[in-house]
Amino acid sequence: MRKMTVLAAGAHPDDIELVCAGTLARYADRGDKVVMAYVTNGNMGHYRIAPTELARIREKEAREAAAVIGAEVIWVGLPDEKIFDDQETRLKIVDAIRACKPDLIITHSPSDYHPDHRITSKLFFDASFVCTIPHIETKYSFHERVVPIAYMDTLAGLGFLPDTYVDITDTFEKKKEMLSKHASQITWLKEHDKIDLIDFMKTIAAFRGLQCNTRYAEGFRMLETWPRILSKRLLP
Repeated sequence: MRKMTVLAAGAHPDDIELVCAGTLARYADRGDKVVMAYVTNGNMGHYRIAPTELARIREKEAREAAAVIGAEVIWVGLPDEKIFDDQETRLKIVDAIRACKPDLIITHSPSDYHPDHRITSKLFFDASFVCTIPHIETKYSFHERVVPIAYMDTLAGLGFLPDTYVDITDTFEKKKEMLSKHASQITWLKEHDKIDLIDFMKTIAAFRGLQCNTRYAEGFRMLETWPRILSKRLLP
């Protein structure tokens, strides 16, 4: 069986770990290549740590989280809360896809609560086609095919009905370890939103597990970006 390359794209450091890290760990365990792209540097997410210092901390946390499963990191590094769908940003996302030429992109639902999430979702949807056009020249060569997309769950599953589930019971502890690397956000969310991030993640995983008759699961919606590209299951 040919090994896959999977690109998971989150707006902020910790988005991927919160919602789909168990699935990424399953890919890594079976020998697939996993790439984790962080679109912003997360520099707004703290009460006391200054933005410049926080950006440095959050990149370090993200790289440590990815290292748990041996994933590669693409650090786009845009300012937190300031993602816009403009030409410069689109080409950065095109290059993120071209850099690893994935077989599948996992990213935010277009109906997620946060504007950075929704714009990241749109950027990767649009770039999944644009990255195949040879005359749009960027640092990396064009991708030869349009990449299917799996939309990952929303925060607390609000407004999101999965059509595909992945059993993450065996990789739940790796998911927990990856999320735990984001210590700055664990503190921020506890102070800003009164959320225990680890317990919050566990509750979501158990809820999705209940829906598909397993202990822990992650939910996705598959998007057929091009006719007949989803002829087989791409998620574990």
